[in-house]
Amino acid sequence: MIQGEPALNPRVSHHLLLCATPTKALCSPDPRIGAASWETLKRLVRERGLEDPSRPSGIVLRSKADCLRICCEGPVLLIWPDGIVYGGVTPERLIRIVDDHLIGGTPIEAWVVQRYNLASAG
Repeated sequence: MIQGEPALNPRVSHHLLLCATPTKALCSPDPRIGAASWETLKRLVRERGLEDPSRPSGIVLRSKADCLRICCEGPVLLIWPDGIVYGGVTPERLIRIVDDHLIGGTPIEAWVVQRYNLASAG
């Protein structure tokens, strides 16, 4: 592997899907909050080393979504495979979500607006 290039098949620990800048802002009428949240999420994942292929628990992927079909309390963040959806996501909340939930393993229940069972059928 060439230094600086990602591993060909790294393990993925989490995938973060942030509905931050939807084309139809049904759940989050202020697109500036969503855009700022997206920029903060990208920065936090990078600064915390969560996209490092040598991370023992696996890398954290992040994607900006147009709509997650959860039209309440946006911007919303879905954390796979945990199935937890956070509402009212702001740059400030993202710091705690990344530190407490992703790194610390403790979801912030007060901000959870929905849960999904994302476990694969076995």
